[in-house]
Amino acid sequence: MSASPAEVIPTPESSLGQPEPPSTPPAENNEDRPTRWRRWVAIAASVVAIVVLIANRGKTPTISKAAHSATTIPTQVVRLKGTTEAVQSRAVLAPLLAGQQVPTLTIIHLTPAGTRVKQGDLLVEFDRQAQMRDFVDKQAEYAKLVDQVAEEQAKESAARAKDDTELKAAEDNLRKTELEIQKAEIVSRIDAEKNQENLDEAKATYEQLRETFDLKRKAAQAAIRILEIQRDRTQQTMLHAQANADLMQIRSPLNGVVVLNTIWKQGTMGEVQEGDQVRPGVPFMQVVNPASMQVRVMANQQDFPSLQVGQTATVRLDAYPDLVFTAKLDQVAPIGEGGSFSGKVRAFVVIVAIEGNDPKLMPDLSAAVDVDVATRSAGSAVGATTALSPGSGSR
Repeated sequence: MSASPAEVIPTPESSLGQPEPPSTPPAENNEDRPTRWRRWVAIAASVVAIVVLIANRGKTPTISKAAHSATTIPTQVVRLKGTTEAVQSRAVLAPLLAGQQVPTLTIIHLTPAGTRVKQGDLLVEFDRQAQMRDFVDKQAEYAKLVDQVAEEQAKESAARAKDDTELKAAEDNLRKTELEIQKAEIVSRIDAEKNQENLDEAKATYEQLRETFDLKRKAAQAAIRILEIQRDRTQQTMLHAQANADLMQIRSPLNGVVVLNTIWKQGTMGEVQEGDQVRPGVPFMQVVNPASMQVRVMANQQDFPSLQVGQTATVRLDAYPDLVFTAKLDQVAPIGEGGSFSGKVRAFVVIVAIEGNDPKLMPDLSAAVDVDVATRSAGSAVGATTALSPGSGSR
């Protein structure tokens, strides 16, 4: 085995006076230079972006029409609560009888609720036996008075004929005495005085008969007139009884659906039925046209400024949550009403017209109306943005 050359290990004494060779940097320090460069580039880019952002903060960007049409504006909805009602409807009231004080009326026939009826169809019929009995009684009394008037007129005609005969005889006697008085020159004085007395008597008799007969005529006419007034009054009562009997049958004023109202009857609230008694003048029924319905809502003064006629809305019924109808604001009241909590807080009536119909859509149903007010807000925002943009042309 050959001997390996001996390794020379420098001693501390030999390395003291010699300079130390320069050390080579480690590999990992050379690898950090690109990383530092990229970091400085990113910091510079961020500074430039911040400067550009600060410079453009006060400027409003120009929005073109195409960009506006493509931009989706968030929907703004105002929810209102109200009650459904028919645009065309007629209330049916228990009849008010003429000339009679009737506390209640009894229903003997009633059309069920929800029935579709045509104009002229029978809706309800009340018991009219009392009215028919009054009509028959007054009709008999009227016929009796008509006969009495005719009888009195016949008596008056006979009495007038007799009185006219007596008056004619008195007039003839007066003419005869006037002829006799003309013989005063050829008759004796005594006969002339008798003729004068006869003439005065004939004149007095004639005048007395004429005045008496005139008074008799007036008295007879007055008696006949009293009977005629009684006859006419009885006739009017008879016609009222007949009209009241006709009012016991109520017919439909239009084509539509029968809806029964909830009223106070016999100590409870409910809908009327056959056999129930209703007070005159009470609206117990209505006929509605379901082809056109609307919702009457009350908007508070906070939501009212955002409402406009023509805005679209969505109507949901509390009784039928699955039914959803599209609608539009049809009317907005210009004057508010006092609120229930404070007179300073106002509420405004808003009418929402429902588009379309459904058999379940009936009056007096509570409904929720969601009004889309984004159309108005979006138009106002776009108009203001266009006016302030630098490229809009107004400088």
